[in-house]
Amino acid sequence: MTPARRRTIEFLLDNLVWLMLITVLVIFSLTIPRYFQFGIFANILEQSTYVGVMAIGLAMVIISGNLDLSVESTAALSAMVTGLLFASSGIGLGIDLGPAIVMIPVSMLIAVAVGTLIGFINGFFTVKIGMSAFIVTLASFIWVRGLVVAISGGRSAQSLAPEIRMIGIERLFGIPLLAWISVLCFVIFAFIMAKTPFGRYITLVGGNEAATFRAGIPSGRILWMSFVLAGALAGLAGWLLAIRTSGATANLGVGMLFNAFAAVVIGGVSLKGGIGKLPGVYAGVLLIYSIHTAINLMRLPAHWTQVILGLLVLAAVLLDTLKLRLRERLL
Repeated sequence: MTPARRRTIEFLLDNLVWLMLITVLVIFSLTIPRYFQFGIFANILEQSTYVGVMAIGLAMVIISGNLDLSVESTAALSAMVTGLLFASSGIGLGIDLGPAIVMIPVSMLIAVAVGTLIGFINGFFTVKIGMSAFIVTLASFIWVRGLVVAISGGRSAQSLAPEIRMIGIERLFGIPLLAWISVLCFVIFAFIMAKTPFGRYITLVGGNEAATFRAGIPSGRILWMSFVLAGALAGLAGWLLAIRTSGATANLGVGMLFNAFAAVVIGGVSLKGGIGKLPGVYAGVLLIYSIHTAINLMRLPAHWTQVILGLLVLAAVLLDTLKLRLRERLL
C-alpha cells in the first residue's frame, strides 16, 4: 500500500464522526422546519458546553486505558459549591468579592479546585493503592453525589451573583461565551494531547502500560495526572453549569455522564485505550446535541432521545471494533 493511500485511509477513519455530523446536519436541515438557522446552531453549541468540557477529561482517562465514572457527580458538587458561596437566595451565602474581574476567576478556581481534589483522590486509590478504576470512580460517583445532597440539605442555591452570571449572558459574534469557553478548552487540550510529551505518554500508557514503564516513562504519574485533569475539567463544567442555571440544585447534572460517555465513544476513542483524538470527541458532543435539538423541534417524546442515544453508543462501539480490524488489515 502506498503512503498516500495509507494516509487517506487513516484520515477517513479518524474523521468519520465529522462526516456523520455533517450528514446528520444536512438531513435535519432539509427535513425539519426551522432547523437550518443560525440561532439553532448557536443553541447547539451552548447546550454542548458542559458535557463537552466534561468529555475532554473523560476521554483522556479512557485513552490512558482507564475509566472515570465520577465526572458527573464532581461537576454537580462544583456547581453546588459555586451556588452555595456566590448565590444570594435559597441556601446561597451571597458572598460578594467585588467586581467581575475578581469574582469570575475566584469562583472558577474554587470550582476547579473541588474537582481537582476528587480527581486526586480517584488517582490515589487507582494508582497508589492499585484498586480498579471502575470501582474507585463508581464509589466516587455515589459518595460525591451524596455529598451534594448533604451540603445542600436537598435545597437549591439560586440567583448567582450578576458579576459571575454575565459569563452566561454575553455573546461573541452571536455565539454564547459559554460555547467559546468549551471550544477553547478543546483547542488547548487537543494541542496538549497531540503536541506535548505528556499527551503522547497518555496514549502510550493506554496502548501498552508495561512497555511504557520499561521505556522509563513514569506511567503511574501519567495515569494519576489524567484523573486529576478529569476532575479539574469536571469542576470547570460544574462552574459553567451553575452559571447557566444561575445556581444549583441537588439533582443538577443528572444524566450528563451518559451523554459525555456517548460523545467520547462516538468520537472515536477506543475503550481498549491508546486510541482517540479530542477533535473527534467534540464532533461526538455536537452530534448528540444536534439530535437532542432535532427531537425537541419535532416535539417527539423525550424517551426517544434515550433510545437514539443508546443505539448511537452501540453503533459507535461496533464501529470502533470494525475500525480496529480495518487498521490491522489495511495499515
